[in-house]
Amino acid sequence: MKRILVADDDSETRKSLSKILRDEKFAVSTAGNARAALNKLRKMHFDLALLDVWMPQMSGLDVLKALHGKKSLPKLLVITPEDGRSGTIHQHAYQYVSKPVDRETLLKLVREYLGKKTSMPPIEVQSARPEWVELLVPCSLEAAGLLEAFMTQLNVGLPDEVRASAGQAFHELLMNAIEWGGKMNPKRRVRVSYLRGKRMLLYRIADPGSGFKFAGLNHAAVTHTGEPTRHGRIRERKGLRPGGFGLVLVKANADELLYNDAQNEVVFVKYLG
Repeated sequence: MKRILVADDDSETRKSLSKILRDEKFAVSTAGNARAALNKLRKMHFDLALLDVWMPQMSGLDVLKALHGKKSLPKLLVITPEDGRSGTIHQHAYQYVSKPVDRETLLKLVREYLGKKTSMPPIEVQSARPEWVELLVPCSLEAAGLLEAFMTQLNVGLPDEVRASAGQAFHELLMNAIEWGGKMNPKRRVRVSYLRGKRMLLYRIADPGSGFKFAGLNHAAVTHTGEPTRHGRIRERKGLRPGGFGLVLVKANADELLYNDAQNEVVFVKYLG
């Protein structure tokens, strides 16, 4: 029998999730806060944890940080409010559970995730303060999906337009770092920092690659200002899938976009208000 931990400070959410899962013969334990969840994860084996990222006193990210080095970690699904999602998360929908909970959706996600084989190293939490989150993320699509689910919760409360544009930019920058800088190798890591001030939202992403130069990106639209279709013809000749607009979208959504000299580290800034 698969063991599942449900950790959420909202009692109605805990009760609802627990009943749905127990009705399907899963062994379910619950925790009303992150510290209780951490204690249970340390003492017992779970196959899956449903974890609300932001809980009073101690966050879900603090739980992950405290568990660093533990040999046997459960798979993780993020619990997020309905209004905490952005369009980018739909690409990785199996990695979050939204409130209010839909029974069939929950069971489908849980079964898929429990049946999914993974060799992904854990995400390492360097800082878990609400205003400063810093993570070391394996270069894999699975890790990217989980991270985007976290970031969506961090941006709850921002205007819809800001949340959508920042989420889209973050997705493009993260995927570039994982695909091109990390070569999709889970043993390599991308350092991701999230800083939230009263008037500023900042992402800083550093990948393990050697960097690039914009002049060498002839397959990307960003290098062909005024010629919107030229990069498409180049991509076709190279056998690349249609696309190449990612950095153009990032530039359009950023108030400031800064690269280091090697261009393997980028800072995205969005001003608030």
